[in-house]
Amino acid sequence: MSPAEHYDPRGLEERWQHRWREGFCRFAQPDRLGLEPPRDKYYVLDMFPYPSGKLHMGHARNYAIGDVIARYRHRNGHTVLHPMGWDAFGLPAENAAIQRDIHPDEWTQANIATFKEAMSRLGIPYNWDREVDTSKPDYYGWTQWIFLQLYEMNLVERKASPANWCPSCQTVLANEQVVGGLCERCDGKVTQKHLEQWFFKITDYAQELLDDLEALPEWPEQVRTMQRNWIGRSEGVEFELPIDGLDEAFSVFTTRVDTVYGMTYVVLAPEHRLVEKLAQGTGHEAEVQQFVDEVLAQDRFLRAADETEKVGVFTGRYAVNPVNGRRVPIWVANYVLLEYGTGVVMAVPAHDTRDFAFARKYGLEILPVIMPPGETLTAAAMNDAYVEPGVMANSGAFDGRESTAALDDIAKMMEREGYGRRVINYRLRDWCISRQRYWGTPIPLVHCPKCGVVPVPYEKLPVELPHLVDFRPQGISPLEEAADWVAVDCPRCGKPARREVDTMDTFVDSSWYFLRYCAPSAELPFDKEQADIWMPVDTYIGGINHAVLHLMYARFITKALRDAGLHSVDEPFKRLFTQGMVTLGGKAMSKSRGNVVGIDTVCDKYGADTGRIFTLFASPPDREMEWTEEGVEGIYRFLSRLWRLFDGRWELASTEYDPDSLDDELKALHRKRHAVVKKFTKDIERIHFNTAVAAAMELVNDTYGYEAHGEVAESAHPVVAACLRDLVDVLAPFAPFLCEELNARLGESTSVHDRPWPTWDEDALEADIVTLPVQVNGKIRGQVTVAADADEETIREIALADENVARYTDGKEVKFFKVVPGKLVTIAVK
Repeated sequence: MSPAEHYDPRGLEERWQHRWREGFCRFAQPDRLGLEPPRDKYYVLDMFPYPSGKLHMGHARNYAIGDVIARYRHRNGHTVLHPMGWDAFGLPAENAAIQRDIHPDEWTQANIATFKEAMSRLGIPYNWDREVDTSKPDYYGWTQWIFLQLYEMNLVERKASPANWCPSCQTVLANEQVVGGLCERCDGKVTQKHLEQWFFKITDYAQELLDDLEALPEWPEQVRTMQRNWIGRSEGVEFELPIDGLDEAFSVFTTRVDTVYGMTYVVLAPEHRLVEKLAQGTGHEAEVQQFVDEVLAQDRFLRAADETEKVGVFTGRYAVNPVNGRRVPIWVANYVLLEYGTGVVMAVPAHDTRDFAFARKYGLEILPVIMPPGETLTAAAMNDAYVEPGVMANSGAFDGRESTAALDDIAKMMEREGYGRRVINYRLRDWCISRQRYWGTPIPLVHCPKCGVVPVPYEKLPVELPHLVDFRPQGISPLEEAADWVAVDCPRCGKPARREVDTMDTFVDSSWYFLRYCAPSAELPFDKEQADIWMPVDTYIGGINHAVLHLMYARFITKALRDAGLHSVDEPFKRLFTQGMVTLGGKAMSKSRGNVVGIDTVCDKYGADTGRIFTLFASPPDREMEWTEEGVEGIYRFLSRLWRLFDGRWELASTEYDPDSLDDELKALHRKRHAVVKKFTKDIERIHFNTAVAAAMELVNDTYGYEAHGEVAESAHPVVAACLRDLVDVLAPFAPFLCEELNARLGESTSVHDRPWPTWDEDALEADIVTLPVQVNGKIRGQVTVAADADEETIREIALADENVARYTDGKEVKFFKVVPGKLVTIAVK
């Protein structure tokens, strides 16, 4: 290379892709793990993607983070597992296929090929020999196997649950297909249909899921808090409320049983099984049904949000409060969810802010039963609920008691009289895994008129998904139309039966894929010995949008499979890193928004290394970053500048030198070089990549600064040579192509990505001299250079003798003199 040769990333990157495929770099080989158990393992995992459309630079940031960690760990002597696969089943692929009038499998496989090519262009050498595709029988057959294991463990249950139903299309709809209460296909009104659906009993693990969050200190506290809130453990009382005029009752749970005498109405979730029956014969049937249909078409999480308007409808019925015999009206409201508590709220408007607002809105009674000490509340004078402890009133035998002290006695009374009991309740509800869609894993069960529900025998797995030509939503499930597939002999009695036509929620596919990566097996979903070696995942990388459901389900399945004896770990992910989104125009990159920047576009124009470093440098990796062309061009200029710094430096003779013999400028460069290696090491370990790259930029600037003093390029000082070599070493995980090229041109015959990570000398970071700013009466008036170990008296003598400082101190009394070691000299004069 001549000094005039410019940085050509595209040709350079293509060349090294070819060399790596030929085996030049051990780290780049997909089967580098071999069969031997690793002595010092490190498992880094990126959440596997839906293969829909094309990868863009928003995706690239996620995968670049994982690649930097994997390369760093490899060079620190770890045996690294960094696999990739495809979350290929599910609604996104099915909808895309419907829009394009092609089969979901054709669409999915085309996208997988596109994704793999983009990942290759980014220079990410995944362990492709561990690749999984959840839409292939060799994967989903094992998902079915796991379902049967949970079935045998009594962790699978079938029960009625509401689903979105379009009467016009005569089909079940996913939540994403309901827009403003209307079907996105026909604009018809969506109603609710109660279907028998399959559930995993995740609630059996609620307490362990909660307790084990304390064993995950390397998870973001925000995510752990979200999981705690989703599990929602609370201690309280559950009691029965009889319905006046009906031979029915429903249960209500409360943590504030001290306010039970102040219940003035009851609120049911629209999904509650008794809503329709309650309204019958009251004259409120049509009004209640209309309200229920409207509410159930809305997002159930937004319904309960604080900012959502709370609305309701009276059913025409009354319940009876068992503690005092009062009749209280029964309402249905949008803010009560079936999955929270019992789906019924004991409304005490005097002592609950939400109930108070609802009561004021609909003119319902407000009865204070807890008084602030020394005060008496009246409904007419209250502007909001009183939610603090106090003295009980209007509460029968408990009047005058301190409210918190009376909690236990009220609970005992309810238990003694047989209508209540103390319970621990969880907000967490069982996981509905049924989907009335085509593109998913078939549930391996058979419905027999004689034998009931019968599991498919293990030896008959996989139950393969039929290749339907018309897979569009129709009826309860498109699979009902596959008559030859649905009709099957009962595995138990041999008589005609029917297959289950629901498919599994795609969260089931993603709840165990990380275990399959550890050790694919032909006999089991994964090899236990290998899983126990590799698990847990050391660093798991993905979006905060998966902080609740995916992570909760993965934790549950991990624990269930542990209890089935398939492995020995309690938690799947030791460390969790949630990366920030890449935005363009202030909004997250998304194909649907039309604001994406394609990986090919960036690689063609600037090179993969530029794109990688920009996504890691523009902001801390856990925060949102805005994509800007100016920023990308800035990184390209930095890499070009780094390239030019190496002009004429190929095959440097020596990087050896005696630090004690260096002049001040070279000593500063020597210190900076070691400081950069230390910073990269520490920052990669804490995933603060942007500050590491900034340090490399400073070292490049300092090296140019030293060279500007007339150093001849061909005879670079060994300190400069060592700086160049260290820059190649530390930047290699960030810019793998460019650093591989520079490493080779420096005369190295082996890959930089297989070389041990550089070390630093802590002694080299100790400065012989320091420059201290001098502050006089609160303003900086000069600076002095002193020995790093100089005492205060020596610094005082030097500072007061400095001509800039002397202008403000000569002839004045020094009232105060203080040295902040290594940072500042402060002087006060009078």
